[in-house]
Amino acid sequence: MSMEASKDPREEMETAEGAAEDNGVEKAAVESETKTATEESADSGENGQDVSEQETIQKDKKDEQIEELQDRLKRQIAEFDNYRKRTEKEKTAMYEVGARDIIERILPVLDNFERGLAVIPEDMKGSSFAEGVEKIYKQFMKTLEDAGVEVIEAVGQQFDANLHNAVMHVEDEAYGENEISQELQKGYKYRGTVVRYSMVQVAN
Repeated sequence: MSMEASKDPREEMETAEGAAEDNGVEKAAVESETKTATEESADSGENGQDVSEQETIQKDKKDEQIEELQDRLKRQIAEFDNYRKRTEKEKTAMYEVGARDIIERILPVLDNFERGLAVIPEDMKGSSFAEGVEKIYKQFMKTLEDAGVEVIEAVGQQFDANLHNAVMHVEDEAYGENEISQELQKGYKYRGTVVRYSMVQVAN
């Protein structure tokens, strides 16, 4: 009689039920592990998304800060450029005011120079003294011209209130209407601006 035939049918049933239970436990364990892995994957995806959003926000803030700093720098550069231009303009104006003041003080000396040359006696006009004085006068005028000083044209010109100061008036057919017939004192301009008006006599 074989050993397989001697097995009790109840033992076989118990063995089968135990195997089934073991399979069920293993299946439940597998399902539990799968669920846990899925949840962890989902959590990992959410965390990754949160990190990406935070990085985007930080990048946007940095871009805003950079733009703000660039804008502030541009404004400061513009303010400095305006300050530099304003300072240069003020310095130029102060220089011109000072130069005008010096020129105004020099003009009476120049007038006396011209008066002295005008009264040199005829017998002395060819002398070394007269020639020396005349050379000094010419050098004086050249220096003023180089500095931007120019004489205002008067005799033979039409009277211009912006350049001339009429102190006398005559009727003379040899001259046209409002024509300057005589210059009593020379006028001067410095860089296009009148320093002293010409004192003149106007005809007709």
